[in-house]
Amino acid sequence: MRKPRDYDAELQALNDKAKQLRSRKQTQLGELVIATGADALGTEVLAGVLLAAIGNDDPSRKEAWRKRGAAFFQGNANARRSAGKDTGGTQAIDPGAQPAAGTPGTA
Repeated sequence: MRKPRDYDAELQALNDKAKQLRSRKQTQLGELVIATGADALGTEVLAGVLLAAIGNDDPSRKEAWRKRGAAFFQGNANARRSAGKDTGGTQAIDPGAQPAAGTPGTA
């Protein structure tokens, strides 16, 4: 006679695995923020930068960001040193953003 499957136990195991994967993803995202130096930004600034990146539909800008990210992960020393700087001659996130009064323009 076949042993009946314990669907409840299988479902619980899948839920536990999903929870573990979500936790690992959250940890890795936090480590990424720290590794790039973005932890020095305020929470509101970091959230604003991420929202601007999500809302950006310019494929060339996204490709430039992808290349900088790939260089960062490949251990390119220049990419790591300039992680928080805009080295491409364009503003990093929002081309329409104006610097705050009294604040010098970005490099």
